[in-house]
Amino acid sequence: MENTLKQGEARFYLLGERAAVLAVDAPADLACQRRIWWLASRLRSRPELTDIVPGMNNLTVVFDPLVSEGGAVLAELEALWADAAEARFTPREVLIPVRYGGTDGPDLDEVARHAGLSPEEVVARHSGADYTVFFLGFQPGFAYLGGLPEALATPRRAEPRLAVPAGSVAIGGSQTGVYPAASPGGWQLIGRTERTLFDPLRDPPTLLLPGDLVRFVPVEAGHA
Repeated sequence: MENTLKQGEARFYLLGERAAVLAVDAPADLACQRRIWWLASRLRSRPELTDIVPGMNNLTVVFDPLVSEGGAVLAELEALWADAAEARFTPREVLIPVRYGGTDGPDLDEVARHAGLSPEEVVARHSGADYTVFFLGFQPGFAYLGGLPEALATPRRAEPRLAVPAGSVAIGGSQTGVYPAASPGGWQLIGRTERTLFDPLRDPPTLLLPGDLVRFVPVEAGHA
């Protein structure tokens, strides 16, 4: 770690020869995340930066050391962070059509039993909420969403599945999300979408970005 700068609660430092980090001490809060998302949206248009990775309480900027000098990147991060305090972050709105229940959501009845609700009420509450993408992780394009109604929080399965189909919409504890690709998984599956969450040939490759506002839309079989 070198070239550490400080501005209020934020710290700025180099991570190796080609990455600069902005980090804010925990606990995380939505106002801080909005500043990080605004800053990430500003930096994504910069061709000399090779990657922008917003996280919880932090932002990593990857650059080409043959093009950019680390100290200059740190100084710019610090200046932009000051502007972010006054900026308004306007989220994108993304609709995700979902076929709930049946073979697409084999755990819908279990989630309903745990919540003391009918499957129809679970669908209504899950699709009636607004969700915010806090960060991406676990696998490319997997978004951790905040905003799940408290009544729908359900423990993960006692025995994880070896293969969860791509597009599965699931609940794990107090979170909900969509599996971008087939993989093992222990979250409760309540539906499935045909939307592609990750495509390496697309720019950006992920359907969802940190800060996006997400809504799930119930559809019948054959229409997702």
